[in-house]
Amino acid sequence: MGERITLTASDGFTLNAYRAMPEGKPRAGVVVIQEVWGLNKFIRDVVDRYARHGFLAVAPAMFDRVEFGYESDDYGPEQFVIIGELMKKFDHKTALLDVAAAIGAAAAGGKVGITGYCFGGAVTWRAAAHEGMGLSAASGYYGGGVPNYIDLMPRIPIQMHYGDQDTGIPLEQIEALKARHPEADIYTYPAAHGFCNNQRASNFNEAACTRASARTLDFFRQHLG
Repeated sequence: MGERITLTASDGFTLNAYRAMPEGKPRAGVVVIQEVWGLNKFIRDVVDRYARHGFLAVAPAMFDRVEFGYESDDYGPEQFVIIGELMKKFDHKTALLDVAAAIGAAAAGGKVGITGYCFGGAVTWRAAAHEGMGLSAASGYYGGGVPNYIDLMPRIPIQMHYGDQDTGIPLEQIEALKARHPEADIYTYPAAHGFCNNQRASNFNEAACTRASARTLDFFRQHLG
């Protein structure tokens, strides 16, 4: 359904992306931020799903500045070693330039929302808190490292989705985020980390993902049109 494209950030860097167009006129735009495995099958499926719901959806390749073209459908332990090395070189400041490039592409569909999973969930919160991004709503999934973004104040309507059995994101962190940001809609589900990734049978929780995804769609329809 979708296609591979390239985007050019404001500093001139060219990165890969995956875009899917809806049938007919888009109702709005959505930027999808990847997990740490790049623009793999799961993320491309998410982009295609948003297009089926009427959105012009774009997913930027967030690791292209570190290792151009990196993506993997292998969730084995050896990939975590590779990803660990990539994360050591990852720069959140230049990452937001790449997010902004994706927002610019998605804006062809109208107002733009942002969503993301795992690594992408944390990037979603950062983007929502950054001035001048051109976003109208955000809905992030199990973004790790909550203490690293808890003091960032979202500038747009935002919701977040976490699993209450997530061993990497303790419930205390989620409760602290709720207390710090009562304006945000923060939900928990009886699920582990990565509960929306249907490519990882050990983590996927269909019931939790269905409920969270429905909330995101309703939220975007409310704020994006």
